Amino acid sequence: MTPRPRLAAFGSSRTSPDDPLFGDVEQLCEKLGRAGWNGVTGGHQGMMAAFSQGIRTGGGHIRGITLERFPTPPRNSLSEEVRARDFFDRMRSLIEDADAYLVLPGGLGTLAELAMTWDLLAIRVLEPRPLILYGDMWQPLIEVIREQLVFSVDHAFDGIHPCTTHAQVLQHLQGIAPHA
Repeated sequence: MTPRPRLAAFGSSRTSPDDPLFGDVEQLCEKLGRAGWNGVTGGHQGMMAAFSQGIRTGGGHIRGITLERFPTPPRNSLSEEVRARDFFDRMRSLIEDADAYLVLPGGLGTLAELAMTWDLLAIRVLEPRPLILYGDMWQPLIEVIREQLVFSVDHAFDGIHPCTTHAQVLQHLQGIAPHA
């Protein structure tokens, strides 16, 4: 059996299941699960719950890299859980174990995960792989970053894919194979 590629998701832990964005992300991720993707995420609430529920409903497997300092609720959508000692171990596992990244709407934690992943891709510490920014919030932020920051490489924006539709996300992930 061919292994399924693994998609890491970063996003807010505070998004309520009543928020329309939660349902949208869950539907997107169900499509991703049906398209052959497994998932890895750093938690089990908010956007991470929407991601996990969608991937599992679509037939995928979800690995949660969660922090030892926070309890895991008994009702969650993880297929398996790996406990990380601290934020740095958690982030390392999320970034290194993925074949692509889906950055969902979020806050400072999501921004930190995006920045670390983006930098490692830009300076080629990681092999090139898609970094998808899903939602309306990302394009204005990316424009400010493009205009205001100094980058150490000319190709820093090559793998960044701002997307606002499910079809765009699916298109950018088409044909991605699991890395070794």
